[in-house]
Amino acid sequence: MNRNLRVATIICLLVGLAVSPLFAGAGQEEAAAKEPIKVGAILAVTGGASWLGAPEAKTLEMLVEKTNAAGGIDGHQVELIIKDSQASAEKAISFTKQLIEEEQVLAIIGPSTSGESMAIKDICQEGQTILLSCAAAETIVNPVAPYVFKTPQKDSYAAIWIFQTMQKMGISKIGVVVGNTGFGQGGKAQLEKYAPEHGIEIAIAEVYDGAATDLTGVLTKVKARGVQAVVNWSIVPAQSIVAKNMRQLGMDMPLFQSHGFGNIKYVEAAGAAAEGIIFPCGRLLVADVLSANHPQKALLVEYKSEYESRYGEDVSTFGGHAYDAFVILKAAVEKAGSVEMADVRNAIESLQGVVGTAGIFNISPSDHNGLGLESFEMLTVKDGKFVVLEQ
Repeated sequence: MNRNLRVATIICLLVGLAVSPLFAGAGQEEAAAKEPIKVGAILAVTGGASWLGAPEAKTLEMLVEKTNAAGGIDGHQVELIIKDSQASAEKAISFTKQLIEEEQVLAIIGPSTSGESMAIKDICQEGQTILLSCAAAETIVNPVAPYVFKTPQKDSYAAIWIFQTMQKMGISKIGVVVGNTGFGQGGKAQLEKYAPEHGIEIAIAEVYDGAATDLTGVLTKVKARGVQAVVNWSIVPAQSIVAKNMRQLGMDMPLFQSHGFGNIKYVEAAGAAAEGIIFPCGRLLVADVLSANHPQKALLVEYKSEYESRYGEDVSTFGGHAYDAFVILKAAVEKAGSVEMADVRNAIESLQGVVGTAGIFNISPSDHNGLGLESFEMLTVKDGKFVVLEQ
């Protein structure tokens, strides 16, 4: 090799050594840049069920901002697309199709209500898109649909807790009133199913218009049956109206509400009539009194503190349902190491020991809720606040 060729070769080698790290770095950055994860949310942000959907939307916005600031989920930034259904099943159906077909989301969180969730269950299943419902009716996940999950505790467990509490209080004859919604009808079925095995007689069971503003007529029928307690299973506005109308009618027996009562705004709307209401609920509303070593304590206190300081309002179990849906989705993506729909779905179905606001989730192919009976506490209203019921 002549001198000029040797010099040229050396220069090329030196240049290559100097430049190659730059190209290698660029390649690494390109490999590290992962496409965002699109997550849809169908929530009743406004309208009659906004006490459910508004805190759910706020919670998701807070979580997504926090997650993205920390690097995203497994390196993927999260793109959140919230649709306000106003608790309309028709709107929920339209938004579901849009999120699946146009936005091609990885998952849909919500809807806020059971009726909406049932309306879109088959659409999500047929479209093979993950649905993480924030609604409570057990029929959302029973029978199981492979792509459909829910985060609130089961209706059946709420009914069992109510009846076990009644047994301790010596109550055996009750009246049941429910709204004519998917949630109300689902709750009525569970109450009627589990009452006999707990020695409880349902003397009367009435279904009312979920949008009713006066339930005096319904409650007058219940009062005439000489019941020892009343169970109301509904969402707004009836939860507060039942309490007020019972007080007006001089019905001084205990009022039990469903696990859908977990928002202090219901208490505020009922005023003094809310005093003494008893209901099963997750531990978020009483996080401060949990023992320091309780497995949910740290998460509940952190969520409560962050939400309340950011939004200037009390945290609710409904926001917690959205929190849990996001936590489950995040855990599944990390476990799968993939954003392929089937991989994430399979990962959700195998999640064990995931700490959420509603309890400890242990999801399986036969249980797409994953919460046990122990996920509930019995709470009551005392001096306008939620406290653990002393039994």
